[in-house]
Amino acid sequence: MKATLRFIKDLNKNKAFLWMVLPGALWFLFFSYLPILGTVIAFKQYRFHKDGFLASIINSQWVGWKNFEFLFSTEDAYIITRNTILYNFIFIVSGLVCSVLMAIILSEIVNRKLAKWYQTGMFLPHFLSWIVVSYFAFSFLSADKGALNQLLGSFGVEPIAWYSETAYWPYILVLMNLWKTIGYTSVVYLAAIIGIDKSYYEAAMIDGANKWQQIRNITIPMIKPLMIILTLLAIGRIFYSDFGLFYQVPRNSGSLFSVTNVIDTYVYRGLKVSGEIGMSTAAGLYQSFIGFILVLTSNALVRKINKDQALF
Repeated sequence: MKATLRFIKDLNKNKAFLWMVLPGALWFLFFSYLPILGTVIAFKQYRFHKDGFLASIINSQWVGWKNFEFLFSTEDAYIITRNTILYNFIFIVSGLVCSVLMAIILSEIVNRKLAKWYQTGMFLPHFLSWIVVSYFAFSFLSADKGALNQLLGSFGVEPIAWYSETAYWPYILVLMNLWKTIGYTSVVYLAAIIGIDKSYYEAAMIDGANKWQQIRNITIPMIKPLMIILTLLAIGRIFYSDFGLFYQVPRNSGSLFSVTNVIDTYVYRGLKVSGEIGMSTAAGLYQSFIGFILVLTSNALVRKINKDQALF
């Protein structure tokens, strides 16, 4: 009885905060937790039923692990897994370095009005659809009328069939990812840098520290916990790929599949051909499970090194 009264008292005491949290909690409930029940489709041969979605799940035949064989029994299994992991690893490392560097540069701009213009210009690509970006890229990389080939032609270089040459696309995809995401992530680090107490820098200047020494000994250590947290979260999605980047930007060119085909695009193409929803659900469950394990493992390593900087 006392525990119940104490619980009710705590609710009344914190009701303002609970009302603030309620919209976010409902969003997670309906869009993150309830859909977990749908993972049962990964173990069924999903077939549509006239009585609706739930009837379709109930009446679909159990097939056990057969849907997961779709990912591992083909010749492309190694390629799509390799591409997914390596690209995301490069994205994580390059994104971390470039975002922190850009945030430090922006924080050092004395003219705040000019700095806001730079931030806005960098942040804009984040809101562009990959479809729009793909046409933007095509205007540069088109074999006959692309701006890049015309520029190369002015120097006497033969036009390059960009959408058939696999050698260039690992670099193109990395650059396109940085161009689109660096503005968003750098703003997060910039907010952390701005929040650092200025007295640290004043004391360092009095001691004769130059700008590089201030960045190395004050700025980087202060934002290091945020860097670790964001990196751990990114590791959790290392088996996921930005579908638009790998499908829209290369324009679904079959000649580039060896360097642009990842798990998400492979499943999408397989779903279009076969229509097997169970297989795509199995792929999503596989990605989520591996990501979960990677987050736990990475967080355990961080806790072993420095407990205070771990995610949990």
